[in-house]
Parts: sequence; structure tokens; C-alpha cells
Amino acid sequence: MTVHLKMTRDLLGRVHDDLARPHEFALERVGFLTARPGRLQDGGLVLIAGGYLPVADEDYLDRPGYGALMGSAAIRKALQHTYNNPVGMIHVHEHLGRGRPGFSRTDEREMRKFVPDFFNARADVPHGALVLSEDSARGYCWLSRVDGPLPISRITVVGSPMLRIGGRDE
Repeated sequence: MTVHLKMTRDLLGRVHDDLARPHEFALERVGFLTARPGRLQDGGLVLIAGGYLPVADEDYLDRPGYGALMGSAAIRKALQHTYNNPVGMIHVHEHLGRGRPGFSRTDEREMRKFVPDFFNARADVPHGALVLSEDSARGYCWLSRVDGPLPISRITVVGSPMLRIGGRDE
């Protein structure tokens, strides 16, 4: 199944700006994109990212071995947001450098634990995870608690300059 994530250049800029802010002890920052789903003509899925929820400074846990570890308050706030709004949550963080990033083993293990929990709050929309680099991204999408993760096959950033990642242009 094709999964296409779209967002504006402005939204991506806000995410990059937030993730670049220093933290007292976390080596990196994390946050959540909100996304509304739609169907593509070919039966695929489009996710339209429309907002960003940064994780608050006080919601990080100081744990050696993790670049950033969210506490239960961060997850609870994101769960509450999706419960109150018909949006999916896409956990997002950044790896430094250019080119198509990959998820670390820790990223893979942790996202497989907590992303499906969002279906407890909002089961009617997909949820996911995204890792950014300076000029690219890679992501996964869950259609249900048990259906996923599926790779996000195409990411389009609308604005000037437009950016396409994946799909026919890769």
C-alpha cells in the first residue's frame, strides 16, 4: 500500500527549529506531527500533516544511553490531543547530517512499543513515526494496532522549493 505524507515547508521549518533547540540534558529533541488521513485514487493513503506538538522540557527523562527519552507525561499529552481531535500522531525526531536518514535500533524498538498505544485513544486514524535529516526523511505508518509498521513511501514538502522524497522520483 502506498502511504504518502504531505506537509508545508513552513511546518517542516517549525519542526526543524524546535528539534534544533538545546536541552539541559537530552542530546536531541522529539515531538509529534498531527495528521489527517485521506484515500488516494489508487487505494493508497495520504497523511496531511497540519500541526506540531513539541515535547516540553520537563517531559524528558534523564537516562544515559538515550539521545532523548520521553516520560509518561509527554505520551499522555499526545494521547489526550489525539483523543480530543480527529488526527493521527506521528512521532518525529532528527538525525544530524544530510541524505536519507534511518531509524536506529533503539528508535525501532521504542516506536514499536509506543506508537500502537495511540490506537487506544484514537483507533480511526493512522499513527506513525518519522525521522528527519537536514534535507530528507524516512517514516513508518500503522493503520491499526496490529497493521504496521508500513513504510511511508513518499513524502512531499509543499512550498519553495518543493521537496519530494521516495516514490517515482527516488
